[in-house]
Amino acid sequence: MNSLLFSIENKLKRGYTITNEEAVNLIESEVPDDELFSLADRICKEHKGYKVDLCSIINAKSGSCSENCKYCAQSAHYNTDIQGYPLIGIEDVLEMAKENEKEGVSRFSIVTSGGSLEEKDFQKILQMLKILKKETGLKLCASLGSITYKQAILLKQAGLSMYHHNIETCREYYSVICDTHTYDDRIVTVKNAMEAGLEVCCGGIIGMGESLKQRIKMAFEIRELGIKSIPLNILNPVKGTPLENSEGLQSVEILRTISFFRLIIPYADIRYAGGRISLGKYQDQGFKSGINAMMVGNYLTTTGNKIADDLEMIRSTGLEIF
Repeated sequence: MNSLLFSIENKLKRGYTITNEEAVNLIESEVPDDELFSLADRICKEHKGYKVDLCSIINAKSGSCSENCKYCAQSAHYNTDIQGYPLIGIEDVLEMAKENEKEGVSRFSIVTSGGSLEEKDFQKILQMLKILKKETGLKLCASLGSITYKQAILLKQAGLSMYHHNIETCREYYSVICDTHTYDDRIVTVKNAMEAGLEVCCGGIIGMGESLKQRIKMAFEIRELGIKSIPLNILNPVKGTPLENSEGLQSVEILRTISFFRLIIPYADIRYAGGRISLGKYQDQGFKSGINAMMVGNYLTTTGNKIADDLEMIRSTGLEIF
């Protein structure tokens, strides 16, 4: 086994976390991929066992977002082919939630476009959560853009258990991706949710032109926030956005990034999210490289795998559904 990987494994097994310097050394040493993936898998199994946590989302309000995030099909700044619509009704949300629950999903998230919700829509979301809490056994999550501490409290009282708000990329690269709001604006929302007693799901997107070292910086910034649920998205270039011509990442680079996140934040849920289909036949390898959670079903503006197919893939790797 590579001596650097051996040293890192010993450190992690003694309950310590690795430093940024050690992570950079790991990147620059070009350790064998199979050994890196194998170590990430062992650390994942040690902390998270052999069960996979599943979540799904519903795109409850689409398009017309005032922000200019360069990857996003829902931004009003760009001409894309996505269908925009106002906040949908509780009947549609409840129907999808129950369908997903029957298929084995344990978490369900209401997602809306825009920097933040208008008050009338926020009140509707609160009512949705109360009904979902009563009618299902799902753990309820939401991604509603920027929220205040008071709003976070109201969401928790309505039955929300986790709030999702990505930092998307590291601080130093953020202004390259968006300049209608700041990295610190995102941190404010994360902290508001935490202070209200909500769990927070916070990750980002890889493949937006950032370097591997910048991805590592994002991982350390997420760790510093105390996040324990980290969705990793792989950029799906959307025609009409500034990143439409981005060159896709190679499968091995995606898997290496997953492994680095696992070694940097060994105790967290590292979750497959949007774009994993770009791994093609190697999707199952993620579960042998540090992944222990997954978003299933459709995403915001793209179609995902069928839930039944994802369940079959998970079981084929010897894992169970949480």
